[in-house]
Amino acid sequence: MASNVNPTVRRRRLGQELRRLRELKGMTAEEVAERLLVSQSKISRLENGRRSISQRDVRDLCGVYEVEDHRIVDSLMQMAKDSRQQGWWHAFGDIPYSVYIGLETDAASLRVYEPQVVPGLLQTRQYAEALITGALPESSAADIEKRVNVRARRQERVREAETPLRLWAVIDEAALRRVVGDKQLMIEQLEHLLDQSHLPHVTVQVLPFEMGAHPGITGHYAILEFPDASDSSVVYIEGVTSDLYLEKANDVQRYSVMYEHLRAQALNVEQTRHFIGEVIKDYTQAMG
Repeated sequence: MASNVNPTVRRRRLGQELRRLRELKGMTAEEVAERLLVSQSKISRLENGRRSISQRDVRDLCGVYEVEDHRIVDSLMQMAKDSRQQGWWHAFGDIPYSVYIGLETDAASLRVYEPQVVPGLLQTRQYAEALITGALPESSAADIEKRVNVRARRQERVREAETPLRLWAVIDEAALRRVVGDKQLMIEQLEHLLDQSHLPHVTVQVLPFEMGAHPGITGHYAILEFPDASDSSVVYIEGVTSDLYLEKANDVQRYSVMYEHLRAQALNVEQTRHFIGEVIKDYTQAMG
């Protein structure tokens, strides 16, 4: 881990505690916003951890909620201070999915379904560069390099010696067949995917075309779970201009059930390794 304090996760914990205090007071977000002369959307963003929380925000909210225990106020103020520290990803400048990176950095496990490409945490540097170049044709060489470097830094979670990320990836056959870069690059990428699949904390399953329609047909998503029981699981859905984070228990449960269906329909681990090996042979033969 890059830091003992993850600002993204601290913001989520603080936001959840502030929501709990509001609900104990029996107030709506609109009522709180009216008392503080701020927008209702600000209160919502503070509570869902999408906005940086200042110590002044905490002081004002504790005043509205009539929190008299100074130990609670001091603890929340310290959390606000910690949440404003910068994570490792800030050193790379403006990253559009920095909230997700913060969550992934602190997650204990990640379940991901990828319908089009090899999951980012399992990509080679060459594959990542070719993929980002194709997906963002108007990006500068410097921006592409920055994104590749961030992806490589994220992959360190998988290689950690003591507490590696528990990664479960269900990958559609299309991701194996889509030629990113060239066939030689794909061979190297799939060989890397095979190597990674042998790590004890990494599980890779392929969902072949012959399975037809399945619960993941609507697209990519990921489920993040955290070591602290007080941190609720999060479903992450990547968008073109904005991302979606689902934290309600019903939403997480629904996507978790969908994921179990995907795992059941996909090839098992050994079948997957054999399947990937056959795709590598196909690329090799195609190259003559």
